[in-house]
Amino acid sequence: MCATCGCSGTAVVRLFPLDLAGAAGAAGAAGPRQHAHVHASHEHEPHEHEHEHEPHAPHQHEIHQHDHSAQDERTVQLEQKVLAKNDRLAEQNREWLRERGVLAINLMSSPGAGKTTLLERTARELGAKMAFSVIEGDQAAMLDAERIRASGCHVVQINTGAGCHLDAAMVAEGLRLLDPPSGSVVMIENVGNLVCPALFDLGEEARVVLASVTEGDDKPRKYPHMFRRADLILVSKTDLLPYVDFDSKRHAADVRKTAPDALMLQVSAATGAGMNEWYAWLRRRTPVPHE
Repeated sequence: MCATCGCSGTAVVRLFPLDLAGAAGAAGAAGPRQHAHVHASHEHEPHEHEHEHEPHAPHQHEIHQHDHSAQDERTVQLEQKVLAKNDRLAEQNREWLRERGVLAINLMSSPGAGKTTLLERTARELGAKMAFSVIEGDQAAMLDAERIRASGCHVVQINTGAGCHLDAAMVAEGLRLLDPPSGSVVMIENVGNLVCPALFDLGEEARVVLASVTEGDDKPRKYPHMFRRADLILVSKTDLLPYVDFDSKRHAADVRKTAPDALMLQVSAATGAGMNEWYAWLRRRTPVPHE
């Protein structure tokens, strides 16, 4: 179990190559690859209890004195160890991507904010102009990877099991299977969660956070760490603004307080509004292919 967020389990990494027909065959002839989750496990040790009571005295209560200091210290050390190992692997990913001239984007949001829909439209409209591939993260199922592949994009599905976020080791395996060409873009669609994905560096060049208008305008205040580390904040599903209670001015003001250096764009993957600005942001960061 991870000391940082409590999730655990192993990840299953599946390549969805475009030349295989049918979703059922997407894992390839060799079947899914098993990949160990990097989270460390708690070492469970019993509490030390001191019992002070008269053995035969009526109505006497036991006094439990819990020494939490040692346990708290072990927890902090374990959290530091988990994150330090992940950060080392993330730096290896970052160097690998730089050597190849590949742009990796960590795409994060709460569940249902529209990450997959955004990537579907992006793949369809940019696929002919740049090499584009996706690492898809979910706890279970292959639904989103199938959608991404149907849009004409190479994709790797990572199912994290009980894990609530991707980590650098999982992404390293996904990159190895994708083998992205120089000058390409790899979009890493993280598990839907506004907490733990913000803690784990994957080796990405930039972080993009989707904040859909359907989930309310209070997310920058309630989940500041996620927004604070964002390079770009996309306010998604703006075509639904007339039908939901979302104060755009208040949301923008909260974003400015939390992430003053982040760029913020409004987009609708359904209507296409704002998508050209999103594409321009991607193009500015895409490296020139190595010769």
